[in-house]
Amino acid sequence: MRAFERSLADFPAPSSEALAVCARLVDQIAADIAAAGGRLRFDHYMQRALYAPGLGYYAAGSRKFGAGGDFTTAPELSPLFSRCLARASAPVLAALGGGDVLEFGAGTGTMAAGVLAELARLDCLPGRYRILDASAELRERQRATLAAKVPALLDRVEWLDALPPAGSLRGVVLGNELLDAMPVRRFRIGADGPQELYVRGDAATGFELVAGPADAGCRAAVAAIEAAVGPLAEGYESEWNPALPAWFASLGETLAAGAAILIDYGHPRRAYYHPSRARGTFLCHYRHRAHDDALVWPGLQDLTAHVDFTAVADAALAAGFEVAGYCAQAWFLFGCGLEALLAEVDPEDLPRHVEAVRQVKLLTLPGEMGERFQAIGLTKGIGLRLPAFALRDERGRL
Repeated sequence: MRAFERSLADFPAPSSEALAVCARLVDQIAADIAAAGGRLRFDHYMQRALYAPGLGYYAAGSRKFGAGGDFTTAPELSPLFSRCLARASAPVLAALGGGDVLEFGAGTGTMAAGVLAELARLDCLPGRYRILDASAELRERQRATLAAKVPALLDRVEWLDALPPAGSLRGVVLGNELLDAMPVRRFRIGADGPQELYVRGDAATGFELVAGPADAGCRAAVAAIEAAVGPLAEGYESEWNPALPAWFASLGETLAAGAAILIDYGHPRRAYYHPSRARGTFLCHYRHRAHDDALVWPGLQDLTAHVDFTAVADAALAAGFEVAGYCAQAWFLFGCGLEALLAEVDPEDLPRHVEAVRQVKLLTLPGEMGERFQAIGLTKGIGLRLPAFALRDERGRL
């Protein structure tokens, strides 16, 4: 058994078609490794595994979301989540006198449909609902979902290949489970200081993670972490997202006025790099199973890392945003009126009411998504306190 097939022997086997796609991607990554001199930085590997055109996890046609995929997101769990996001967006659109919504990585389109439907109920529709998603297959699924659920609003939806021109966007930016899918660099603390983790190998022998010298960027990242949390012990492993500053700089150039609301699983920096997380937060998702071997079946599993929300706040501030709120997902949803939305469900309709209560528990209980997921609100060019963070605002933890 080749090394990149080694640890999922007891998992559901991919189809022969999926394995053929995987083999083509393995060949590409092996060529990248050879071109890089025998080892590839982990973020470059992750970029290929997730986004290689036609072959990467988010660029190929395999099913990713829901019971038949690899994971389930909050909008797929409950329509109440999308309704809450709409209610978080409405005050921003109202303060601007209109504007657009831009959603990153819209998945199946379920959240877009739910947000649009609720904004219509609130009489606060955006001029356009813009979706930035690189996957042609997901775009088609999004279009089909929107056509089925909000056909009268489909003409407001626009798909983008890149961010709108600088200064052209006024409105709300939404990102749910977006930042966790950005490629990360990984490090280990050696006897003489930080080392970087690389991928090496080929299609015949498979891939493996190896430690190598840390460059200036890696040393600076680890130094910044240790300045916040104290010295990291020898053998400690973790990761950081090197793309955040540039990503927020681009978003800051695009957004003239409005707010960004980002929800993801993660922690403030001191919790992220706590000694109890001595192997980092990196995880893979395959058929609703989580494990930590990123080198298994490249392109057929999701690769993620938790979000350092302190790094998010720092990058956003440097890009001209204000941090307008931060809290656990449960408090964010309650701040958006989740309890009132639940109260709208007729208790006499017992099956529907029981299902709605079940959904609320999944979204808000600490052992479910309520505390594992965090929400951050960022504003730019608009003097507005975001009501979604009125019940609980924990910016001081950042």
